[in-house]
This record gives sequence, structure tokens and C-alpha cells, in this order.
Amino acid sequence: MKPHPTLEVERLKIMLHPNPMRVLARPFTPSLSVGPEGVSGQPNRVKQIGDRVLAMPESEVETTLRHVVSEFNRRHREISEAFDERFEQVRTVLQIDHPVSKARARLLGAYFTSEYSLEASALFNPSMVPHPDQSGLPPGSLRFIVSLRATGEGHISSITFRTGVLHVDGLIQIDPSSHFVNEPRVSLSRRYHRGLFKRKLGEMHVRHECVDRILDGLPDSFSDEELRAAIEAAEAEFGSEDFGQISKTILTMARSNCTASFKKDSPMSERVLFPIFPSQSNGIEDARFVLFADDSGERRYYATYTAYDGHVIMPQMLETADFEEFDFCTLNGPGIQNKGLALFPRKVGGSYLMLGRQDSENILLMRSDHPHFWYSSDIIVRPDQPWELVQLGNCGSPLETEKGWLVLTHGVGPMRKYCIGALLLDLDDPTKVVARMKDPLLVPEDDERDGYVPNVVYSCGGMLQDRHLVLPYAISDTATRFARIRLENIFAVME
Repeated sequence: MKPHPTLEVERLKIMLHPNPMRVLARPFTPSLSVGPEGVSGQPNRVKQIGDRVLAMPESEVETTLRHVVSEFNRRHREISEAFDERFEQVRTVLQIDHPVSKARARLLGAYFTSEYSLEASALFNPSMVPHPDQSGLPPGSLRFIVSLRATGEGHISSITFRTGVLHVDGLIQIDPSSHFVNEPRVSLSRRYHRGLFKRKLGEMHVRHECVDRILDGLPDSFSDEELRAAIEAAEAEFGSEDFGQISKTILTMARSNCTASFKKDSPMSERVLFPIFPSQSNGIEDARFVLFADDSGERRYYATYTAYDGHVIMPQMLETADFEEFDFCTLNGPGIQNKGLALFPRKVGGSYLMLGRQDSENILLMRSDHPHFWYSSDIIVRPDQPWELVQLGNCGSPLETEKGWLVLTHGVGPMRKYCIGALLLDLDDPTKVVARMKDPLLVPEDDERDGYVPNVVYSCGGMLQDRHLVLPYAISDTATRFARIRLENIFAVME
């Protein structure tokens, strides 16, 4: 399919390519056994490796450590500190119950650390929002953050960031990115709202008298430690197999909600949200960020994303006010299915609204009284044109214009070719489609068709500036480009 013949799309020369030099220091645990028959009866390799390092003369330890630090400290900001942390993580497994020198502990940490190139394969599926800091800019300019899906070895995806400025003359400036990358500190010691916590358990069909016994004794706002104490107190009363499974489920749900914090002075491009929970073990995919304004005018960023463990996809949510501290939150309700959830930037008619693709091929609309709970969903847009007959979904959160909610869509057609389209929903009643493009807004050009997944253009969200749509978009699941299109031109070709 071809784009609309009269629609002028300005493709910018900016290109964000994956950079395999951006590497994380990640825990490395050798397999327990080198044999093909599994680990049964085999010695613990971690312990064996540790014993070999413990047997090294101190002079050899110091020489080896100097070489390792010299080789890797140019690739990481704090590689020695990473080795120290890793040693503390494996110390119990190594069964070290006696003092060891700082150098030996650090070297042991190095033996159980490896590098992971998070962008080795791709840097794609971008989402674009205004930066929380707009200071120091000339009138009409706008600072932004682009989130990107970075994919490395094993097709594991994480979220990384770039920043830049939209200038009043239409120029887009991307700030230089650091070659360093860092993960946040993760804290499970957050407080939970008892009513919401109980509601989430109900959505998971966790119902037993012991649930009431555990939660009813907690304050309205409780910590992980208070939850553990309540479970231990109830265990003496119930002490059954059912209780053991239920308490495990309760703790698992609590641990699926955490806070991840970056150092305040760390550059935005160095911040990486790498999978944390088992549900994310194969990736955090396609984050759709939106700057949300509540009824009081307070603004906060939300991002819906897909957690993937290699078998099951699970939609989840991120929340942040500053891109320094992120709250990972579970999403609940029968409406939470499939990929591609996108939250509206404000309430409509007193309700939170979200687009989805629960049935894998249509765009659906959900309403809720809380951003973590989603129930019924209604189809509002179905595939109609040849370029979208396989499936239709959104390309990020709706953008508010005077003519309606501008929804960017992705359509899949013959040969699994992805194109980007657009439609308008009524501002007051988004179940009504006001107008819709017959032809695509953006199709893969010849120099965009080859990559990890050929013939794909895709986005997780653009921005409006000075009567223009600024759209970052991925090309063939490999790299990211930018396009700029006048709003009036988009409206003019809609039917």
C-alpha cells in the first residue's frame, strides 16, 4: 500500500541506531553442570570456581584484579563497586564464613559478573513525551524525552532513554548519548494501600478467610515488613497447605510492585530499566509513555508496557514524576489482555480511558475509576482498508486536538507489512469515530524495509508542537527515525 498521494511527510535525517558498546554489568552464574544429563549429582560449579579463586596467592589476586579493572573501567562508571555488590550476592553460595581481603572479594565478584550489550540487536518502538524540565529554552521550543525498546542477546528487551529539543523553526536536536549505562536501585520497601491490595487479590480470585485475617489486621497503608508479620501471625492460626500457597501468592503480588530509583545526577541516556521480575524475564516491551494531567492539574507520567517471560505476555504499568524514580505497578481486571494498551492523557467524563487490542485485531476502548483496574472493553474501530485487514492497533496514547482525539494506528496488511495511519475520536465521547484516513500516513520506504523484522514502521507515541505532529518511529524493528507532518494536512485527508 502507498501513503496518501497528497499528504506531505517530512522524514528527518535523524537516525537512532543500536550501539553495541553500551553494556551493563550483569550477574553471571555459570551453569551448575557441564554434562548433558542435567545437574543431578553434579558438583556446584559456583562453589568450585570460588574455591579456585580463594586458593590463589594474594599477590596473584591483586595482579589479576588490576588487569580486570584496567580493562573494564573505561566501559563502566563504577565497575569496582559492581564487583563488590556481586560478591555480597554470591558470598553465601560460596560458603565463605571467614574474612577475605578487599581485593579477593572484589575479584570473586568479577568472576561472577559479565557484560550485557542491551542494544546489540535493535533500538526501536519509540515513545515521545515532554521533558519534566523545560527551563532555559527560548520561547516556542520544547524539551522532550524519547523512550526506546533496546534489544540485545537472547532477544531480551529493556527501556532506555534519549533527550532532545524541538526548536520553534522545526529543527529537532537530539542530545549526545553517553556510552555508559546503569540500572536503578530497586526497593521492595514501598507502602501498599490496603483497599487496593485487597481489590487486586480479588481480581486474581485469591479468596479465603485467611486473606481477610491477614489484611484486616493491617493499617490502611502498610509496608512489606508489616505484610510479612501479618502473614506469620496468621500462619499459626491456619497452618494449612492452602495457606502456604495463598501467602506465597500475596507476597508475589507485593513484590511485583516496586520502586526503581536512579541517581539524581545520572544522565538520562545512561538510565536503563532492565527486567526485574520473573514476569519480565524475557523483556520489557513497547512502553507507551503519556504525560497525564489529573483533575487538580497535577501532572504525572504513566507508561503501559508488555512484560514477557518467554511464554506469557502480561500488560503492566510504570509511573514516574521525574524519570528518576519509577513505580512498577500491576494492572488488573479482565480488560488487561494482549499487547498495546495506551492511556488517554486525561480523564474524560470523570473516567480514566485506555485503548487496547484485546482481541488481537480491533481497537477497543476501556473506562475505569482507577488506572490499575480495567474491566469491560468495547470495539470502536475495526480493520477496514486493505493495508490493515490483518490487524489494527494504536501507535501510542491519543493526542488532544481541537477537532478530536488524534489516534495514530498501526495496520498490518499483505506480507505482514506494517503501516501507520490516523483517525479522530470525539473529544467528549471517544466511542465515536469522527474521521479516519483511508490511506496510510506512513509506509516503509525502500531504505526502511530491511531489518530484524522487514517491512515495518511502528511507533509507541508522538507529540504535537506548533501545529505539527512530531513522530518518532521504528524501521523494521531495528533503528528509529523521526517524521514531521502538519496537522492541517492530516485533517484534510481524513474522511
